[in-house]
Amino acid sequence: MASADSNLQQDFHNLYRDHHGWLQGWLRGKLGNACDAADLTQDTFVRVLRREDTPVLVREPRAYLTHIARHLLIDFFRRADLERAYLADLAQVAIEFHPSPEEKAIVLQALQDIDRMLDGLTAKTRAAWLYSRLDGLTHAEIAALLGVSVPRIRQYLAKASTHAYMLRFGS
Repeated sequence: MASADSNLQQDFHNLYRDHHGWLQGWLRGKLGNACDAADLTQDTFVRVLRREDTPVLVREPRAYLTHIARHLLIDFFRRADLERAYLADLAQVAIEFHPSPEEKAIVLQALQDIDRMLDGLTAKTRAAWLYSRLDGLTHAEIAALLGVSVPRIRQYLAKASTHAYMLRFGS
């Protein structure tokens, strides 16, 4: 078993050594920022390490790394969009009501968690969840807004809850 672990470590080391610089350059081209590119490069290799289904020897390592990095880029741009929207809304609030940097970070993390939870749900399921959780609307009010029945709203909310549970606790 130790020999297999040693081989996996060596394979990972070779993958990292052979493709780290290339991947970081590719990401720098996409982001226009060397610091963010370095962070996402490291995140890509961390994902490779965490994946149990990673083949010992990847046939097309650059395609494999690019696939993982693209998903990380999507998350990166999503977070940036959320942060810009939050800061734009915050700019409309009087300065004395601005949150502390710590509170701001907590809010941004919560927004990112909510965004990740809603990803993969249908538009109506997302809307139902947001109307219910953020606006506090009743099932009947949500049903009227979305043009569906109250039982359908219950289904949407159950689906959103199941989806959130599965994300948090696994399949």
